[in-house]
Amino acid sequence: MLYKKICNFAERNSLRPINNEKTTALSRDSAGRHGLRHPSGASRRADRHGLARRLPGYEARYVDQGVAFDGPCRSTIVRLRARRPSHRAYLYVHGFNDYFFQAEMGRQFADSGYNFYAVDLRRYGRSLESWQYPFNIRDMREYFADIDSALAQIRADGNVDITLSGHSTGGLTVAYMASERGARLGANRVVTDSPFLEWNFPASYRNLLIPIVSLWGRISPNTKIKQSHCDGYAYSLLRQYHGEWTYDTAWKMIYSPPVTASWIHCVNNSQGRLRKHAHHIAVPILVMHSSRRVSGCDWTPDFQHGDAVLDPAMLQKVGLTLGHNPVVATIDSGLHDLILSARPVRDAAYDTIFHFIRTH
Repeated sequence: MLYKKICNFAERNSLRPINNEKTTALSRDSAGRHGLRHPSGASRRADRHGLARRLPGYEARYVDQGVAFDGPCRSTIVRLRARRPSHRAYLYVHGFNDYFFQAEMGRQFADSGYNFYAVDLRRYGRSLESWQYPFNIRDMREYFADIDSALAQIRADGNVDITLSGHSTGGLTVAYMASERGARLGANRVVTDSPFLEWNFPASYRNLLIPIVSLWGRISPNTKIKQSHCDGYAYSLLRQYHGEWTYDTAWKMIYSPPVTASWIHCVNNSQGRLRKHAHHIAVPILVMHSSRRVSGCDWTPDFQHGDAVLDPAMLQKVGLTLGHNPVVATIDSGLHDLILSARPVRDAAYDTIFHFIRTH
């Protein structure tokens, strides 16, 4: 029944060129009911239209995801068709403080014979409404509906071989979803890019502080938790500093705003449940991570050659427990987002992904 509803919605609301992307008028009643707001205090309509012009050839549409704890919410599906007719698809789920902007990645898959799809999850990127606090959530499984909507669109488009992928928190989400769904995942395999499988904190923090904050997240979910004021990773990505990329810093902020205690709880809970039910993953899974960890806040050249967000050693340790025969791959000198690394490094990541898809 749910699948039929989504397919019917897809027929009535087909994907449109992303250059014509429009925002939905905001409801003052909805905006006024909830305490948390975007830290900028404003919606980002102008930024959205500026972004759209940077994704030529892509199409997008919103999906109404009903009413959540903070009012109406939506997700966004982005699509780039393969250059030749194909029944293979690749779906990408972004990470925390992120959205889909990696046009080069989509072209890599479209040029290689895959219909490429991405989803901007609720309260992220194109899906963010002005009354919503970015990234806020009560249960990581809320994202499953956003991913299910994209998977339904993919199947409605005639694709039969589907790869579900995710980066960082998106990698945690798709792995968690695979462990919860088992054979009912709706995808043939899972690919993760530096998945957020464990906190990058000392053991004392992971075993004591995080559980306390996680518990508080159930009692007072909107409590804000400050994050480190670090710009090294963003500077390693952005073209105007030391990177190669241009993106909307209203949606992928240089300095991430405080997270909510509920977000801490959701991540911690999903990590724990994934570890407990890792053997329920019924499809092949690839876990990619960098070869080295980078510490500190201020940019140094080391930020161009390692993961400044997570600890690759921890990702490898947990990654080896996922599913029945996981493939864990080290990408030498990769950034946290391997696909945004220097050209030789991201080419190695693409080669790893395509080899995994061909052999699994």
